[in-house]
Amino acid sequence: MDGTFPTTRKVHPMLIRRRLGTTLGALTLAATVAAGPLTAAPIAVAGPDAAPGSTFGTTDEAPGWASQNGGTVGGAGADAESTYTVSDRQELLAALDNRGDRDAPKIVYVSGTVHGNEADDGTLLGEQDFAPGYDFTKFLSCFGPAGWSDGLHDYCGDQRRLRVTGSRAMKAQTELKIPSNTTIVGLGDDAGFDQATLMLHLAHNVVIRNVTVEAPVDFFTWWDQPGSTWDARFDAVSAVTSTNIWVDHVTLTDGKHLDRDAPLGPDGEPANRHDGLFDIEDGSDFITVSNSLITHHDKAMMLASGDEHGDKERGHLNVSYMGNFFDGVGQRSPRVRFGQVHVVNNYFLGRVNDPESPMTSAAAVDGGYDYFIGLGYESQVFSERNSFDYTGPGADATVAVDVWNATRFADEGSWFNQRPVDLESIAATQYDERVAEEAASGEPLPDWATAGFTATVDWEPPYAYEPLTTASAVERHARTATGAGTLSVPAPSTR
Repeated sequence: MDGTFPTTRKVHPMLIRRRLGTTLGALTLAATVAAGPLTAAPIAVAGPDAAPGSTFGTTDEAPGWASQNGGTVGGAGADAESTYTVSDRQELLAALDNRGDRDAPKIVYVSGTVHGNEADDGTLLGEQDFAPGYDFTKFLSCFGPAGWSDGLHDYCGDQRRLRVTGSRAMKAQTELKIPSNTTIVGLGDDAGFDQATLMLHLAHNVVIRNVTVEAPVDFFTWWDQPGSTWDARFDAVSAVTSTNIWVDHVTLTDGKHLDRDAPLGPDGEPANRHDGLFDIEDGSDFITVSNSLITHHDKAMMLASGDEHGDKERGHLNVSYMGNFFDGVGQRSPRVRFGQVHVVNNYFLGRVNDPESPMTSAAAVDGGYDYFIGLGYESQVFSERNSFDYTGPGADATVAVDVWNATRFADEGSWFNQRPVDLESIAATQYDERVAEEAASGEPLPDWATAGFTATVDWEPPYAYEPLTTASAVERHARTATGAGTLSVPAPSTR
């Protein structure tokens, strides 16, 4: 299919699968996945529980939106000289540089953990290396009732400047720029990255598979004033003005450094030292996140950084989230503005006051999660056969979606606690509540509040796929075939 379905008419999602007419067997992960782009030997789903019924893999290219715009094959076709195995930051940077031909096809196998904060001599850099003299306790003491003040103590001005200096130095060290036409794939079940941001900036055609990416801890996170939130700087993976990205069988997590264990901030709550797990912005497009485990994090995945950025986001942000496991995530799973986004066969798991979760919120009577899928300005999210299991005092299906300024949303066949759920009605009710809040302000209603809510989207997925059709199948796939370590990746025969 060429992705040229008309987008000017309304299409109810019940028509979509009938029009595609594909078979699950053609799209299964049951045997091999992406053998062509990576190695002559097949990459197989490991373990007896992963076969048949797993979904959203193809033999040689990405599924979902990443299959459009010419497809996404990463470093397919790389020769032996452009095939690398790396185990530290310096080796990774050299492999990505690819002997000065950064945008030529290249395949990078990761063995063990690559530390983004590893210096050239092998030492791991920390807060004092990036900003000698910075003291988080002193920094916090410079907040008064009205917020930050240089005048509260004689050291406050220096601490503010050191925070900025440290943040810049940390960015320069830990941001690993991934060029176009690259495949990154982990060897074994312990391959991955920590204290690093995989930065896709102006990149095209990148595949990332079978690695764990532990979100970097921002030593220099900022809190502005009472009532505000912490503003950490660094994502685990970030796509900025990039196209054709496939993230598959990846584990994204806060890992060893949960925010619940962070020092307390001026508001008496733990400081938030992490930003997003995979944020997508500035016109990025044709992206698929599939078969991945997203766990123990607050703000997971954001599309577009603000309602005001329509000039660069509108018409882009075509993203598919297919067959993923969101476990212990506070919000943004995903949070969408502008995009045409397909959220299909994902499993969302949470408990009110979960001791393993890095955050709590006021979403339920006794605390809990903020929400799972966020519907923002000019977004058109098609949710299909997703399963939400959320339990505990005060928990109810309203946490499944949350509406900010969205006027369109469609769902087909999703479940809440193993029972069918009407997510469209929940979203419509929330929309009405948001409009009432706007009206109560006495200000003129914004455009989204006068448009009305429609439980349809005006686009169709332009790619073939076959969703799992029961809640138990979606859960089984999530628990047995998602995240790093569920692919069996043979070592390359070169380098």
